[in-house]
Amino acid sequence: MELTVLNNDAGAEAGGCSSSGCGSSGDQLSHLPDDIREKVHNHPCYSEEAHHHYARMHVAVAPACNIQCHYCNRKYDCANESRPGVVSELLSPDQAVRKVLAVAANIPQMTVLGIAGPGDPLANPERTFETFRQLTEKAPDIKLCVSTNGLALPAQVEELCKHNIDHVTITINTVDPEIGAKIYPWVFWNNRRIKGVKGAKILIEQQQKGLEMLTERGILVKVNSVMIPGVNDKHLEEVSKVVKEKGAFLHNVMPLIAEAEHGTFYGVMGQRGPTHDELQDLQDKCSGDMNMMRHCRQCRADAVGLLGEDRGDEFTMDKIEEMEIDYEAAMVKRKEIHLEIEANRKAQAAKSGEAFVALASLGTKKKELRPVLMAVATTGGGLINQHFGHASEFLIYEASPTDVRFISHRKVDLYCSGGDTCGDAETALQKNIRTLEGCEVVLCSKIGYEPWDMLEEAGIQPNGEHAMEPIEDAIAAVYKEMADAGQLDKPRQTAEAAQATA
Repeated sequence: MELTVLNNDAGAEAGGCSSSGCGSSGDQLSHLPDDIREKVHNHPCYSEEAHHHYARMHVAVAPACNIQCHYCNRKYDCANESRPGVVSELLSPDQAVRKVLAVAANIPQMTVLGIAGPGDPLANPERTFETFRQLTEKAPDIKLCVSTNGLALPAQVEELCKHNIDHVTITINTVDPEIGAKIYPWVFWNNRRIKGVKGAKILIEQQQKGLEMLTERGILVKVNSVMIPGVNDKHLEEVSKVVKEKGAFLHNVMPLIAEAEHGTFYGVMGQRGPTHDELQDLQDKCSGDMNMMRHCRQCRADAVGLLGEDRGDEFTMDKIEEMEIDYEAAMVKRKEIHLEIEANRKAQAAKSGEAFVALASLGTKKKELRPVLMAVATTGGGLINQHFGHASEFLIYEASPTDVRFISHRKVDLYCSGGDTCGDAETALQKNIRTLEGCEVVLCSKIGYEPWDMLEEAGIQPNGEHAMEPIEDAIAAVYKEMADAGQLDKPRQTAEAAQATA
């Protein structure tokens, strides 16, 4: 099979910030045509900037899958776990539609409905398309998306087009059947289970064909890839070039999640996932040829809410059955909320312009200044608005003399629930601080004395002075303060040095 579509010349031409998605999030998509920017403007999964303001939800209507992946076990579920393929409730299409209307009426920021499992949506076409058909009719203000492994994609492209689905995600972990055989033990194709390299070759061919068919029809395609150290980590740069050549708009390289208790092959066999540095290094290498997604939360197949939060417990079917939903009235309210969000985004963008003018002038004077990683606690809205001890994840940004760019997010264990429990769980706090290794500043709305002291001992400066300010403005301001204080003219202070000077 030939997949030699590596267009090195085209790749070289596409390098630099404008093509890589680096730079401030407001500029991430500035090089794209207006029609594409319009499609992703309020899509939290496709736009890094939109994910601060808009929510998404997944409905679990697709139980069956037509391939086996070594990182997947759909039988395992923990309600507190965010991981693709796990769900707490499997829904019928009618139940799913009622749930979508209930969520959209109560979370007006919700703009996107996706079907992503727990199996493969296109291996369950009747259930998937019945859900889309009803939502197209009853909730025309919601974007419809689907995520697939791609095996059945070419046969379903025309049906996807009928339902006005203009965003599709394909999981493509390799374009090499030999590597594919190490990830997929079998695929179910033409009523037969086909194993090894032969099965992987069929899957890859179908993925590539489906990708090209979608892009020919103007459908935006995001490609997800799971980074598996020692299996495909050295190969994903080639994957990124291939899928871009075939028309993919965005590439999302995600870390492997493999724990023995999940019961997956990789988990049981002790296959490790990548470190934060390994993942970022690969994303940076791929970004020379492709727009990279860095804000993915690897959501559950029944996730509800902003990325990074899950409000699924508020919308179980027993609770939804008791709700009275007037979706005509809800659409009016949703439109008002969306207008308010857009006004806020516009105001924040105008204010950010002032901050980045200051940063740009700093860069022209001191290009030798080193970059700095900063962690941010936020509940959304693009603001620094969360207590350090209440954060279940931190957004990681890199500030440099030329820009502020989003790097990734890092999940932590909730160690503080307030009140009498505050500060009791010292071990969890220490673990969380280790998770922030490499960061020099933590920006949050508030922080207690104990974590403050421990962060300083670890060489990380807590900062609560920018509470309720836009994230990128605050980071730019802190970076400029560090530069003015001469802190960026010398190497980063290590934890050992911080403890020695304490």
